[in-house]
Amino acid sequence: MKEALLKLHLSVLIAGGTGVFGRVITLNEGLLVWYRLLLATLMFYVVLFVLDKLRKVHRRDAVRIAATGVLLALHWLFFYGSIKASNVSIGVVCLSLMSFFTALFDPLINRHRVSASEVLFSLIGVAGIVLIFHFDTRYRVGILMGILSSALASLFTICNKRVASDYPSGTVLLYEMGGGFAGLSLLLPFYLHFFPVTSLVPSAADWGSLLALASLCTVCLYILQIQVLKRISAFTFNLTYNLEPIYSIILAMIIFGEAKDLNASFYAGLGMIFLSVVMQTLRVVRQMKKR
Repeated sequence: MKEALLKLHLSVLIAGGTGVFGRVITLNEGLLVWYRLLLATLMFYVVLFVLDKLRKVHRRDAVRIAATGVLLALHWLFFYGSIKASNVSIGVVCLSLMSFFTALFDPLINRHRVSASEVLFSLIGVAGIVLIFHFDTRYRVGILMGILSSALASLFTICNKRVASDYPSGTVLLYEMGGGFAGLSLLLPFYLHFFPVTSLVPSAADWGSLLALASLCTVCLYILQIQVLKRISAFTFNLTYNLEPIYSIILAMIIFGEAKDLNASFYAGLGMIFLSVVMQTLRVVRQMKKR
């Protein structure tokens, strides 16, 4: 458990930098995610081949894992769309709703009782998002896309825990990335029809950022996440990931100077989200001590 928690917090630290790439890379969100999945799939295949860790997956399981990868691709699509429509801080702060959606989706999918305390603590975070949404009308489109991204991220985490238990984490990730790439490849022509671009090829600077995003913030990150989800619950996972916006916001303020674009309602809402994280963390710690 100690090793799993260390890996969890390391993955949160790495994930804190993913939002920054959404602002740095000039491609629109559809192409950004498509290239990220392409590069990550190729990198992962090479790594597993060199290490002789390629494993066969039953056809039925392969379809389930690939379908879970489509959820991941859609989560990324709305996440980077949120950042493009607003800024890094707004895009990442909406991810704190993952614990709220998990408290609702997990009992429905895994057929167990809804935890009243999980829902109650998560609603404090929801109130923070509502506060930002109500008083800062500039970023409402970005917030709505961020909420969808958070819901998809929660579904991915729950489904990932179900499909990843019987296979090595590397094999699961390869099939998820491949499934996400295939699914997005089918959707991309329609997406580009409604959101046309002047060029489909990244610039030299974008290539460098995409390679860093695919290797460190995708391959390394999701290996850690799959390993962690074999030991801890989806709710604890998403609860800890509520810290990701804090890392991303600090980076965005340092790199892009976003502090000047955020008003008092944002910080008030962020304070409520942070309070929700603290209360839920204390609850999990108490439960661990009892066990």
